[in-house]
Amino acid sequence: MLLGYNHNVTYKGDVFHIQTEDSGVKNPHVITLLYREGVILCSKKTSYADILKIDSLESVVEDLMKEQHKEMMRRLKSGEFDARAFPSKEQPAPVTELVEEVAITEPPAPSPPTPEPIGGVELLFQEAVQTAPAAQPAAPQPPAAPKKEQAVSLDDAILNFFGASK
Repeated sequence: MLLGYNHNVTYKGDVFHIQTEDSGVKNPHVITLLYREGVILCSKKTSYADILKIDSLESVVEDLMKEQHKEMMRRLKSGEFDARAFPSKEQPAPVTELVEEVAITEPPAPSPPTPEPIGGVELLFQEAVQTAPAAQPAAPQPPAAPKKEQAVSLDDAILNFFGASK
């Protein structure tokens, strides 16, 4: 089970947070949330209960998570959530969040490997974490200084995620 992916991106001058996580085989779904100022603007939940018995489940779920995460970034950039995120006096934001649920019966197409940072732009992804304990414990390391999370522009985040640069 992977913990998930997280992005802080700047879009139209505001910081948005996109979070995608796997709930594991006991609750087989992937959920992606889009936040602005702590408010959920959209959530997408995809069940993978129908494919639990495939051989490469972990790889398929990882690809599903990446694709769903990228899709939410694309939808944000396309302006789909502008009315919700930037309500005007003439058109106030809807009170409820946008919730979508889907189910998959076939594995998604594999995505290319995640590229290294390009042009100094670092994405704010969590690293994949193995659930099985390591066979041999590693030698203790001094704690690393915490990285300061910085928002990047949505264009830079998407280009970096897809392995392209400006």
